[in-house]
Amino acid sequence: MILTSSNTLENKEIIEYKGLVTGESLIGANIYKDLFSGVRDVVGGRTSRYEEELQKARDVAFESMKDKAESLDANAIIGLKISYDNLGGTMGNTILVTAYGTAVKFE
Repeated sequence: MILTSSNTLENKEIIEYKGLVTGESLIGANIYKDLFSGVRDVVGGRTSRYEEELQKARDVAFESMKDKAESLDANAIIGLKISYDNLGGTMGNTILVTAYGTAVKFE
């Protein structure tokens, strides 16, 4: 499965547009507790543990999106975008990671 933020596939002919596919993942408030309780893993002003958790959340969102595209018989997703939203309020400091794009079939 090809994933690209581009709206085209270089040297490939898109033969069918299958539609929008999305994938979501949540990072719970416990990551914040883990980050700030005890030892902090900070390198150059960046929290690597937090980055690892965000990467896991992105991977889950990508896999969900790819599964949906495969169920539509697509072999690529173009126009890929990722968004991060702090749900706040009753959800605490939960972050929603959403990946979305257009599922296509190419030759």
